[in-house]
Amino acid sequence: MKVRSLFAFSILLSAISGTANATTYSLPENSNDSVITEFTDDVPLMRAEQSETLPDVARRFLLGQTEIVRLNPEVDRWHVKKDEIVRLANKRILPDTPHEGITLNIAEYRMYYYPPTQKGTAPQVMSYAHGIGRQDWKTPLGKTSIVRKVKDPSWHPPESIRREHAANGDPLPAVVPPGPHNPLGAYKMHLAVPGGYLIHGTDIDKIYGIGMQITHGCVRMYPEDIEALYHSVPVGTSVYMVKQPIKVGWLDNTLYIEAHPDLEGEETTLDQKLDVALKLIQKANIARDGVYAAGQSETGTAQNMPEFDREALKQALTVLDGNPVALYQRLL
Repeated sequence: MKVRSLFAFSILLSAISGTANATTYSLPENSNDSVITEFTDDVPLMRAEQSETLPDVARRFLLGQTEIVRLNPEVDRWHVKKDEIVRLANKRILPDTPHEGITLNIAEYRMYYYPPTQKGTAPQVMSYAHGIGRQDWKTPLGKTSIVRKVKDPSWHPPESIRREHAANGDPLPAVVPPGPHNPLGAYKMHLAVPGGYLIHGTDIDKIYGIGMQITHGCVRMYPEDIEALYHSVPVGTSVYMVKQPIKVGWLDNTLYIEAHPDLEGEETTLDQKLDVALKLIQKANIARDGVYAAGQSETGTAQNMPEFDREALKQALTVLDGNPVALYQRLL
């Protein structure tokens, strides 16, 4: 793993404060590629400058708690010692959705926003960590849109949530006014989904729950992230809510796979994951072959599976750390 070059860079990034915004990526120059990269190092690392927790690191680098824990299975979640090395996220494979509006991939607790491309600028995508619905309050799937936006909202807890809190000895008022302890945070955006589902901020008491399966079905974001998104997207913006724990994509003629664990309450076997992955690999290869069939030379037919690294595939589907793994490189 490459440690040397990011240490100086991590000192700069560690200064990120509560005013930081989303991680912004340039989309690949090749429109058929779908892997985005933040750092030049394949495995970016940082050295802890003080004793802290993995959620502290996640907060500073705008990652989710589940994500940072998966990337650092050997690090104590609640005690990162001074000078200990922490692995950060780098490459991501874009979900298989249109590159427009917002995509929520609940399987990875992450949102992708494709802002309109300005004339003379390269297309970009902004990525945000977010929390999703618990096993018994699942976040819905499907295409929807933002229908209303509200700044400094009051929270009117639904009767079902009030009953749940009362049963746990934590009764809720009928209305929670705006402020630092409002669970909706400072901004909320209504989705055109029956049941009152929202994209919203968080209160100071639950800020470390971003990137976890913890909400009553809504999508919860870091305060600075929801603020940036709120001011960026207009009412009517399309929202694609998908569950893609396994993603496959190309970058510079290299095929990658990214695999995430099952959500709580769900369980798929390694064989089931392998079946999904093989279909995605074949789909990606057929799409790539179509490009070559349009005029470039490439050996084989669209129906052939590439001779990819099957051990790397099995490892990715076993470790499930969300880190894209290279499976195959085309020879031009």
